[in-house]
Amino acid sequence: MNPCIIAVPYQGTLNPGWSVFLRDMTQDERWATRYREVMEFLEQNHRNPSKYRVEDHGYINWLKANRKLLNAGKMKPEREEKFRKLLETTEQYRRKNQYE
Repeated sequence: MNPCIIAVPYQGTLNPGWSVFLRDMTQDERWATRYREVMEFLEQNHRNPSKYRVEDHGYINWLKANRKLLNAGKMKPEREEKFRKLLETTEQYRRKNQYE
């Protein structure tokens, strides 16, 4: 007899503010919302998202996916300028080698 798999909808979010209501928005609205959330994270915490903190993984994945689009030349021109500004902000909070 085969075990029955029951799909249960995901109830929570990894990051506060990343809402289930994102699916009701257009793609541009979702991108703008996530852009704003990442910028707020950087400004409030004065650090980049950490790969060691589970609550930061959503931010890291969004940044990584958008870096790939930018490097491949597939990012929409209206997003490109905003994302470059965000990358400048992440560079500002980049960890420094204490021995340099």
